[in-house]
Amino acid sequence: MAFEGSCHCGAVTYTVEGDIPGTAMSCNCSHCRRKGFLLAFVPIDRFRLDSGADKLASYQFNKHNIDHQFCTDCGCQGFSVGTGPDGSKMAAVNLRCVPDADLDALIIQKVDGASF
Repeated sequence: MAFEGSCHCGAVTYTVEGDIPGTAMSCNCSHCRRKGFLLAFVPIDRFRLDSGADKLASYQFNKHNIDHQFCTDCGCQGFSVGTGPDGSKMAAVNLRCVPDADLDALIIQKVDGASF
């Protein structure tokens, strides 16, 4: 099974191999808090950018561990890429950009990113 996500204008689309997660992370760092992300982390080999590579720009802050990718047309950030604590490449998928995700059914894990 796979699920799809996109930016607001639809220029950037992606597919993730696997079921839509039932759990999402809500972080209170200065970036996530302002954008209201609900994130699910997947190994990078399960993530595929389908369209819009030419529309993506990158934003990094703090330790520059995460490459926040956003659409230059609509400004929406559907995903980020980075390295997990174990050194493996990961994609952080913003479940708010996955139309089939039932956001009200998600179990939300709160993360104190402001303290990192």
